[in-house]
Amino acid sequence: MICPNCGKEYPEGVTVCPDCNVPLVPPEKINQEFDDSDEWVIVFTTDAEYEAEMLKANIESAGIEVRILGQKDQSFPAVGDLSIIKILVKEQDAEDALAIINDINKREGGQ
Repeated sequence: MICPNCGKEYPEGVTVCPDCNVPLVPPEKINQEFDDSDEWVIVFTTDAEYEAEMLKANIESAGIEVRILGQKDQSFPAVGDLSIIKILVKEQDAEDALAIINDINKREGGQ
């Protein structure tokens, strides 16, 4: 089950996202949301949830619709969090979103 708001995946039996307090939906329903007339493209991937949320907030502040799609593989026996988090925007907004992401990365790198 996946939260339609934040994109986090939860194990079977969980029905409400503890962060967003919204009902979880099956993965198929999330995929249907992305199958609308506008194409969604991945503009950034990360394994850090805080980074994805920070970028989402900055991109949204520019009036661009953003979706975060998280993937957690809890069945893989390893130490740490191996989740891949994808930031998606509509295709027509990809260039602007990438400009925002690049600007943030330049500032963080001190360039």
